[in-house]
Order: sequence, then C-alpha cells, then structure tokens
Amino acid sequence: MKGFFYGSATALITPFDETGVNYEVLGKLIEHQIAGGTAAIVFLGTTGEPSTMSFEEEHLLMDYAVKKVAGRTKVIFGCGSNNTADAVMTAKAAQKFGADGLLAVTPYYNKCTQNGLVAYYKAICEAVDIPVIAYNVPGRTGVEIQPATMAKIAEIPNIAGIKDAGGNMSKTMETFRLIREKCDLYSGEDALNLPILTCGGAGVISVLSNIIPNDVAKLCSLVRENNIQEAIALNDKLLPLANACFVEVNPIPVKAAMKYLGYGVGVPRAPLTEIEPQNAEKLIAAMKAYGLEVNA
Repeated sequence: MKGFFYGSATALITPFDETGVNYEVLGKLIEHQIAGGTAAIVFLGTTGEPSTMSFEEEHLLMDYAVKKVAGRTKVIFGCGSNNTADAVMTAKAAQKFGADGLLAVTPYYNKCTQNGLVAYYKAICEAVDIPVIAYNVPGRTGVEIQPATMAKIAEIPNIAGIKDAGGNMSKTMETFRLIREKCDLYSGEDALNLPILTCGGAGVISVLSNIIPNDVAKLCSLVRENNIQEAIALNDKLLPLANACFVEVNPIPVKAAMKYLGYGVGVPRAPLTEIEPQNAEKLIAAMKAYGLEVNA
C-alpha cells in the first residue's frame, strides 16, 4: 500500500524519571511535535528505548499517547521483537489502543534468514489491519532486509513501506526500483534524508526532528514542492546538527539535547549512560551554531 503518510515523522524519545515514564514531559514533547508540523509521531521506536520497558509500561504509554494526540497527527507504535509472538502481541495491543500504524524492526540477535523476514512481517501484518512499516537497521540488529526480500514483503497488503536506515545508497536505490509501485520508502538516517527524498522517498522517520521538528518538516515540503535549491541550502544547515545527534549511540545525544532545551526528559535507561563530557561539548556547539538557545 502507498500513501500512509508523507513528510516528517519523529522517532520520539521517552522521558523517564525515578518512577517510570514522565507523562507530564511526554505531553510537552507531543505538543512540540504537533506545533512543529510533524506528520506522524513514532513512539516506542529505537529512540524511545522500548527494549528497557516492560509490556505494562508500553501499553500505558500507548493509551496515553493516542488520547493526548487526539487525532491531530498520525500515531505509530514500534512493535518489533526478536520473538515473532511478542511482536504480534504488541502489534495487536497497539491496534487496540488506537494506533494509526506500526513500525516493526527486523528481528535482532537471532539473525533469521531472508525467508524468515518475510514470514515475520507476514505474521505481524496478518494479526492487524492497520499499516505496517518494515524497519531496516542492520547496524543494530545484525539482519538486513535485502532489496529482493523487501520486494516480497511489499506484496503483503498492509505493508506501507520500509524505514531504510541501512546507510547504503546503492541498496536503497535498488529497493526503490523494486518497490516503487507497491509501497513507500522512508529515510531512517538523518544524514541521508535529502538524497532519499529527492529519489522519491515519501518522507523521513527522524531523530533530529525531536529537536527541530519544523525544519525537518520543511525539508520534506521543499522537496515535494520541487524547491530543490532551497532544500539543499536547508539541508546544509541541518547536517552538522544531525551528525551531532549521533556522536554517541542514539538516543543518548538527542536526549541530552532535549534536556539542554529545557525539557526534563531524564537520562537514558541502563545499560545506556549519560553523554560523555567531550561529546556533550560537540553537541552543545552544534546546537548553538544552529541558533538554538541552550541551557547547559
């Protein structure tokens, strides 16, 4: 299926405090995204740290998020797992709570075959009747959706596309070629947002847009309007800040950045740690260079 959403989606951080999810701050983050023109908010993606959350915490967050967003933008929940049964269970829960769609990362650690990937996505899609985006991020999972495999996955009726965070433009272009008429492709790597958009990407699922949702949304709009030179100029401005968001493993830097912007997001859950001082300096410098008011 095509056209689930166009533009920018934010892979939202999850704010924690000593008791669990900080819903007061989460509400503020949601409002920040909606005011910034974000087309969809992805909760419980990699950036949201679901691997450190219990099923109960995830379900409470789903319930809160749908009610807080209240139809003002699309709500997407992460549901991937290295256990297909758990992925299916989470997918069903997300649909029950009112999700508009799902983001399903490839199974990790198990290192399933390409045929296993097709079976995995088929199982998730057959359990629900809302759009599902496959998520390819081999640097984290150890498993890569090959272009020919994505062509098979794209035949599943409610597959809405692929979030491509593989970092290999040659494979991205081959995936485009094979799925272009079947489903959409979304950039999952902020440094490659512009080339993926200009090659026909329907949008981006961004970490950077936690910080500056309006400008990431604008980049998508400029490309769709064919204002390529203006898009290039904006991307040149965005790129140093985007790179600074990955000076350490995601979501450590972006969580620090939101803290510097005055949001009480807490710290990443163990085994992740707070940003190292030398990397904090790089991040703060990039934020100030962008023109952001930093409290650090």
